[in-house]
Amino acid sequence: MANVIIIAVLAAIALVALKGSLKHFRGEGSCCGGGSTGITRNDIPVKILENPKLGEKVVEISGMHCENCVFSVTRAINRIEGASADVDLKKKRAIVSYDREISADAIRKAVEQEGFRVTEIRNR
Repeated sequence: MANVIIIAVLAAIALVALKGSLKHFRGEGSCCGGGSTGITRNDIPVKILENPKLGEKVVEISGMHCENCVFSVTRAINRIEGASADVDLKKKRAIVSYDREISADAIRKAVEQEGFRVTEIRNR
């Protein structure tokens, strides 16, 4: 009888964990702020470069699940002097425009400090 109770408790815990994981990957979990902050595409800051654009880099990013993630990545890249980000959640990437030389390491560091993983950076 004790085994049945233990199995039932473990099954209930597994169901709760699965439900939380599904919410997270749909961008509704509290870790992303999806359901609680209500961030929309209109809330994401647009940074205008001070000088003429020299080029663009494509930054492939894993770990983004919602608009709050997009907001975090955009804000992190926009903090880099001379860089402006346009982050696409569906394509899991950012297009970084720059008006001065920006190292790939600076971009990678900014994104990864926010808890995301940069899988590739290439010139566009």
